[in-house]
Amino acid sequence: MSLSLPYFEIHSFADPKRPHSGNPAGVVLMDGFASDSELLGIANSNNLSETAFLVPRGEDVWDLRWFTPAIEVDLCGHATFAAGAVVLEEGLVKGRAARFDTRSGRLSVSRDSKGDGYAMDLPAVGYTAAKATPTLENALGLGAFPDAVFDVTRIHGAHYQMWVLPDEAAVRQAKPDHGALRALDTNIILTSPGDRTDFVSRFFAPASGVDEDPVTGSAHCTLAPYWADRLDKARLSARQIGPRPGALDVAKKGERVTLYGHAPRYLEGRIRA
Repeated sequence: MSLSLPYFEIHSFADPKRPHSGNPAGVVLMDGFASDSELLGIANSNNLSETAFLVPRGEDVWDLRWFTPAIEVDLCGHATFAAGAVVLEEGLVKGRAARFDTRSGRLSVSRDSKGDGYAMDLPAVGYTAAKATPTLENALGLGAFPDAVFDVTRIHGAHYQMWVLPDEAAVRQAKPDHGALRALDTNIILTSPGDRTDFVSRFFAPASGVDEDPVTGSAHCTLAPYWADRLDKARLSARQIGPRPGALDVAKKGERVTLYGHAPRYLEGRIRA
């Protein structure tokens, strides 16, 4: 098969004050999905944490699938955010919002009515209390004991936890052993109160083929309800503070969350495969 497909790279949740920030996502526009092996091959060649593949279904509605370089995933926030920015900026949306049908149900992206960025509606992802294990604690390379540990309901298929640390320095200084996390089939959100924002986080997903994700939309589906309840705030400011940082706002809205941020376009062209 010979393919020639429109392709975009978007830096989701980029910090407007910092160049080369945010989480790069590939967005591929297609008339119909290619085979799974072809989609995975494209995502692997792109070598980004996720590539979004879009197929139009009707007015302002697309089927959307996400692939890391290694697997197809059930939910990806930053690539959905990127896909919404592309179809809105390309004039492919007649209404106010781009709607996507996915493994995680209907998602949507619209322009932020209070700013020059975008707003994305996603399902909240629940969590339950758990206990820290010495094996995972050693694998995370922490310099501080966690205040709390939670099992996250489901994302990416792997075992998935959120560890709440006492302060931003502890999150920033963590030195995880990605090989050990991969062997434990465990993805981890680290989070704490922020020094200049309501909260900060880092996200490690070696079990899904991504050692450290820059700014993770799906992780904020758990972070948003946790911090909204803990801080009793409707809208919160957040930063992901790994080697490639980014910024966003989040809001808990019942069983849904809204993520707000910027999505600058880094490049565009065509994929030929």
